[in-house]
Amino acid sequence: MRTTAVVILNWNGQKLLERFLPVLITHTPADKADIIVADNGSTDASLLFLETHYPQIRRIVLDKNYGFAEGYNKALSQLNHEYVVLLNSDVEVTPDWLTVAVDYLDANPAVTALQPKMLAFNDKSAFEYAGASGGFLDMYGYPFCRGRIFTTIEKDVGQYDTVAEILWASGACLFIRLQDYKEAGGLDAYFFAHQEEIDLCWRLRARGKKIVCLPQSVIYHIGGATLKMEHPRKTFLNFRNNLLMLYKNMPERYYRKVMFCRFFLDYAATLQFLLKGHPKNAFSVVKARWDFQRQKKNYRTIRAENLKKTLKDDFPPEIFRKSLLWAYYVRKKIFFSDFRMLRL
Repeated sequence: MRTTAVVILNWNGQKLLERFLPVLITHTPADKADIIVADNGSTDASLLFLETHYPQIRRIVLDKNYGFAEGYNKALSQLNHEYVVLLNSDVEVTPDWLTVAVDYLDANPAVTALQPKMLAFNDKSAFEYAGASGGFLDMYGYPFCRGRIFTTIEKDVGQYDTVAEILWASGACLFIRLQDYKEAGGLDAYFFAHQEEIDLCWRLRARGKKIVCLPQSVIYHIGGATLKMEHPRKTFLNFRNNLLMLYKNMPERYYRKVMFCRFFLDYAATLQFLLKGHPKNAFSVVKARWDFQRQKKNYRTIRAENLKKTLKDDFPPEIFRKSLLWAYYVRKKIFFSDFRMLRL
């Protein structure tokens, strides 16, 4: 049996499969990895396309759209490979993208997950928003990457080509040991989509697992192929899931301070959406906070379990222990290289 499964979670993505599957097959050694398409209740002709043109590719057919998180949970529960790759359907891979990553995992058993260097498909000289060269958080839950802070996206000139330990690997292309994935509980199904991989990676880091970015493996990602950047649904999921993630994983000694600050930061974001003429997005932030408050009781046991399994009552070292908003907007630290001076 091949050690690795490359799993594409597909939802009405026939055109993306037509565009990117041939490249994936070309650059994925057949003796090293199985390519699997898990169909998340598509209503287009995706399954017919696969059956007609790629009958050799295994298909896992789910009965409805379970979202990114539970869709992958259901698909991966049917596998027993050593490694799995969660790969978006809008990703173009490159030669050796898989071989160098699997070889690295083989040689480094303490590393549980990794992501390649992620560049933009439409501008291959620039990092891609979703993961760039590896992900981090500030203490208030704001994600950023080597190569991307908020909307400032850097050109790739080799400045982040070293292998680096990171807090989270992007779900657009996430290599992970399947046993560790399952033991950590997989992705949070309630999240549906957005930030579920950050939540999973935080759990793994808190339990002593290492996650790295391996820039020697390179992919190109379109990004935003499902929901647009300013879509109110995406705003809701990002804010709601981020708050739930903080509640699930935040060390007790920081929790009250952080959530107190987040109350004001979230309503400042609401005001900003209103001033920009996006009332639906503003209401999405409010709805996200309401839903978070309703769901907290359902997560008390999960929080207790996560904190019990955390090795020490502190942040992982890849969490910036200050405000990213303050550093970016007030101190004008807009590149990741600035944060090494700020003691990431």
